[in-house]
Amino acid sequence: MAKVLIATEKPFAPAAVNEIKSVFEKANYEVILLEKYADQSDFIKAVKDVDALIIRSDNANREVIEAADNLKIIVRAGAGYDNIDLEAATEKGIVAMNTPGQNSNAVAELAVGMMVYLARNQFNGKAGTELKGKKIGIHAYGNVGKYVAQIAKGFGMEVYAFDPFIPKETIENDGVTALDSVEELYKTCQYISLHIPANEKTKESINYDLLKIMPLNATLVNTARKEVICEESLLKIFADRPDFKYISDIAPNCKDEIVEKFEGRYFFTPKKMGAQTSEANINAGIASANQIINFLEKDDTTFQVNK
Repeated sequence: MAKVLIATEKPFAPAAVNEIKSVFEKANYEVILLEKYADQSDFIKAVKDVDALIIRSDNANREVIEAADNLKIIVRAGAGYDNIDLEAATEKGIVAMNTPGQNSNAVAELAVGMMVYLARNQFNGKAGTELKGKKIGIHAYGNVGKYVAQIAKGFGMEVYAFDPFIPKETIENDGVTALDSVEELYKTCQYISLHIPANEKTKESINYDLLKIMPLNATLVNTARKEVICEESLLKIFADRPDFKYISDIAPNCKDEIVEKFEGRYFFTPKKMGAQTSEANINAGIASANQIINFLEKDDTTFQVNK
């Protein structure tokens, strides 16, 4: 009997846990839950003799991977997988996967919801602004970016996108204007919604040179990763442009300075909240379970990220 560990410091919704367990029970797999654990050492102990691992934002680092004697597959229930040490997994012959697209609508709704919240002055009773007629730029037109574009069009926004990996025709077939450079995107759009991954090329790539060319009353929306923001540049643009606002579903390291100096021009969720809906939990959880079963029983590596 295969043994699966679901290690979630930030647990799945109860309905999602029930659905995941049901999938594994039908396959005659044993499920171990490790939720809201207090220390990484708890994770390291729990992973020792399992065949498969499901995580969310949990850190599957080298220490965790090396402690796992029987581990064959790790699935990150979500799109990003920078919390898995891919090199360590590959060295041990462990397959790492993500579940692309399963959380996309939830993240997109959060991005636009935060835009409304800040545009309306966090509902403090004072007059705000509307999204209708404003220009929004989608930086990376993947699964989440497409949903943001759909929702933004419903608000009557003008939607633009830049993604060097997707043909312009594909973007424009969705009724979105494709631009030729990231600089053109930032220069054109009052709102920018970030959906780039965090990697060696993108870390700290959102810098002062990009932010300074945004139009008046600029708002940067980050539901990607905090690492893609150059925080020195972020603080500088806040200081230099009183019209600039920043929204993120994960607080930057310089949060305290922003809170102290730039009241009313930011919003950060308490934890990364993009996938925190029952629907997204269920979608990503079931996808994770099915991917584990298909790999262990059929050697299906469709969503492998450490090839």
